[in-house]
Amino acid sequence: MFRKKKTQENHHMVALTIVMMMMLVAIGADGTTEMQVGVILDMDSYIGKSSRVCISMALEDFYDDNNQSTVIIRPHYRDSENNDIQAASAAIDLLKNTEVMAILGPQQSSQAKFILDIAQKSKVPIISSATSSNLSPNAYNFFIHTAHSSSTQAQPIAAIIKSFGWREVMFIYEDSDFGRGLVPYLSDAMENITTQVILLPPSSSDDLIIQQLHNLKTMQTRVFVVHMLPTLASRFFKKADEAGMMTRGYAWIITDVLTILLSHLDPNDRKCMHGVIGMKPYIPQSKKLTHFHRRWRRRFHKEYPEMDKLFELDMFGIWWYDSVFALATSLQKVKTELSTTFTRPTKASTDLAAIGTSEMGAFLFSIIRNVTLKGLLSGNFHVINGQLQISAYEIVNLIGKEEKRIGFWNSKNGIISSHPSYNESMDYRTNKDDFGAIIWPGDTIEIPKGWEIPTSNDRKLRVGVPAKGGFVEFIQADIDPKTKKAKEVNGFCIDVFKAVVDALPYAIDYNFIPFENPDAQRSGDYNDLVYQLVREKFDMVVGDVTILRNRSLYVDFTTPYSESGVSMIVPVKVADEKNTWIFLRPLEMELWITTGAFFIYTGFVVWALEHRVNKEFRGPRNQQIGMIFWFSFSTLVFSHKEKMISNLSRFVVIVWVFVVLVLTSSYTASLASMLTIQSLEPTVSSISELKERGESVGYQDGSFVADMLKEMGFPEHKLKKYRTFKEYADALSSGSKHNGVSAIVDEIPYLKMLQAKNYNKYSMVGQTYKTAGFGFAFPQGSPMVADFSKAILKLIEGDTMRNISNKWNIGNEVQFSKKNNQVEPFDKLKLDSFKGLFLIAGLSSTCALVVFLLTFMYENKEILMSQGSIYQKFATIIRNFDEEKYQKSSRDSTTETVDDNRMCDEDHTIDSPTPTPSPSITVDHQAEGVVSPPNTRIQ
Repeated sequence: MFRKKKTQENHHMVALTIVMMMMLVAIGADGTTEMQVGVILDMDSYIGKSSRVCISMALEDFYDDNNQSTVIIRPHYRDSENNDIQAASAAIDLLKNTEVMAILGPQQSSQAKFILDIAQKSKVPIISSATSSNLSPNAYNFFIHTAHSSSTQAQPIAAIIKSFGWREVMFIYEDSDFGRGLVPYLSDAMENITTQVILLPPSSSDDLIIQQLHNLKTMQTRVFVVHMLPTLASRFFKKADEAGMMTRGYAWIITDVLTILLSHLDPNDRKCMHGVIGMKPYIPQSKKLTHFHRRWRRRFHKEYPEMDKLFELDMFGIWWYDSVFALATSLQKVKTELSTTFTRPTKASTDLAAIGTSEMGAFLFSIIRNVTLKGLLSGNFHVINGQLQISAYEIVNLIGKEEKRIGFWNSKNGIISSHPSYNESMDYRTNKDDFGAIIWPGDTIEIPKGWEIPTSNDRKLRVGVPAKGGFVEFIQADIDPKTKKAKEVNGFCIDVFKAVVDALPYAIDYNFIPFENPDAQRSGDYNDLVYQLVREKFDMVVGDVTILRNRSLYVDFTTPYSESGVSMIVPVKVADEKNTWIFLRPLEMELWITTGAFFIYTGFVVWALEHRVNKEFRGPRNQQIGMIFWFSFSTLVFSHKEKMISNLSRFVVIVWVFVVLVLTSSYTASLASMLTIQSLEPTVSSISELKERGESVGYQDGSFVADMLKEMGFPEHKLKKYRTFKEYADALSSGSKHNGVSAIVDEIPYLKMLQAKNYNKYSMVGQTYKTAGFGFAFPQGSPMVADFSKAILKLIEGDTMRNISNKWNIGNEVQFSKKNNQVEPFDKLKLDSFKGLFLIAGLSSTCALVVFLLTFMYENKEILMSQGSIYQKFATIIRNFDEEKYQKSSRDSTTETVDDNRMCDEDHTIDSPTPTPSPSITVDHQAEGVVSPPNTRIQ
């Protein structure tokens, strides 16, 4: 036991001595501290060689500018040999044997991912420029990401696609840690854009690439986003060029790593990528960068003279230079606080366990995970929480072996054409006009539509059309009797279809296929025609096909492009203007009755108000009843002569005269319009009238209208089908009694055309039954439905649809014909239009009558309060009401005034004797109905 304990103490002493010796070696005689830093690169690759030169130049430039630095970085290079295991082995060697305080690299994402767990266990910062989105400082401690994350380019790629209006994109990526990381971010950025994914292993053979390209060529998408490393990308684009996919109509977008490393590709490989759009993080040009580029080129060719190929400085070399500069700058801030020792277990079963942990690693990581330096090669080198921040992307166009800048992108302003700095006054933009001139694949400036139907000599879009010969203005197919194929198809529907195809964001090739029997006759109705889409006989159906609910159960329709609705057209006849009772037609019956009732009511109210005070409203009962009717109806022609004495009656009459004025004016205007304008009238006014009379009805052969008429209750033997406008006209001219029809029920576009062809003969009458109108039919789930619908809306909003309608006489000319020919049933004046007037007249009359009755009852309150039966009181009040109440008229007052004046004039000219009192006359005012004190005398 004693020997064992002594042996352990000896081991501790040896370990402590070794640590102290290493610290003495690390601290120089001048007080400087050496920081051991490992560098893991693929030394056989161009990127590894370029990165090593940049790292060496960065250390030299930093210490030349800071010769008093107290911390000196000593790099230790290791070769990853392009192998994940070898990269991990190199990391273990650097940590265990060299005790490095930080590791720069490796470049490849798979290698970096492999050693991040080792670094996390040993608490040593890993500074890498690997770009995979799967490598995040948030997921891995002690990871400093000094390159952009590939996820940051998802938004600029989406902005490019949206700016050109492309709706479908194929994302082709390398099936590796580098390639897989971008997929979820790109899918999230593609709002309202269909994204499909194709993956290729990094070691894909040429045969596999060719097979995938041929699969892509059979698809409808023509926009491709390629996310690959140069090794696979160079072979992929070479095969794409051989497959004819680098031609007109295709659009290719490559991601940043491939764009950055384009100079690594063979010039012939770059030539195959002519017209491709690429993007890369934006680095502003500066004198410092230009000067460094010249120095780097001399240094690179000096150290690697065997590299006979002319390479350019890439962005990864610039990031390595700035990363080393940032690390060295951060270390100057800690000075003598550095510790270069590792804490290790006394016993370790594996090399990984023997590494131990760095005493300074956590402190060093906290310093370098947030760094901001200005004026470096990349401009502003800004690291936040271990992630290098990218402010903007540069968008380039590959033209031959060169690349041309066509725009920029930043997160605030979107696509911009000028300097990529943030512009707070500008909103986020995705506008193709903000790009410079672009040369697309096929050496064309025409923007690819991005989507097309894949066609070949024997496979074009099969467009089914109805084989109909009558309504040729809508669609007519000229069929070759030998081949049974359509030689020429024209008509309104075909012109609309061709205009829609021209407005699509992609090109399609098609053939018209008539739906017919061998005898060149239509095979069935329109339901059968549409059902051919389910049987996959057609790819779409074009024609005067109405959008119906039952049809939409098994096919998809576009937005309608025609006027909707089903109506009825009937012959018109000259109206009988000598009708004896035509004067009654302007007003409906309810209005006549209401008007008459108000005449009587108003006459009664005026009589009640004037009866006691106006002699013209008194007399025998039959005379008073006649006065009630005479006075009220005389106001109709304003011929009433009676003078109103009561103010209440004057108020009633004024209001009533206004009502009569409005009524007579409306009646006169309506009657005049009816007699002068309404010279034609339809033979039938509604479908219900047609059904009640048992008349025959015509419809278009093959139309859904037949089923609709049967549902309305028309017997089948009363329904007759026709196939041409001439048959329509002949049937209407013959009428039901002569084996014709009394009306045609069809969709509005056909009825308008029939009117245009038969001026002044037919009229559309009755109710319009709503339908959705004509539309193009596709199989369910077809991606073309949305594109065709948008194109139709574009035509409707512009002048194209109106011009096509005018060409086939379905536009303005038909509207003019309808205006002159269509005769609607005469619209009589209705009671609803005058309810307000009658309300005013009724309230004014009723209020005046109520005021009169209240006043009259007040004057006879003694009778109401007296003793007696109700009958006696009522009889007394009636007698008092019927008694005349004296009240001077205005004429009597005027006469009395004139007599008084005349007497005054006589007094001034004749001396009259002293007047003698005349006998007193007692007037019984109560008899006259005037309340006055008893025994009042007038001298």
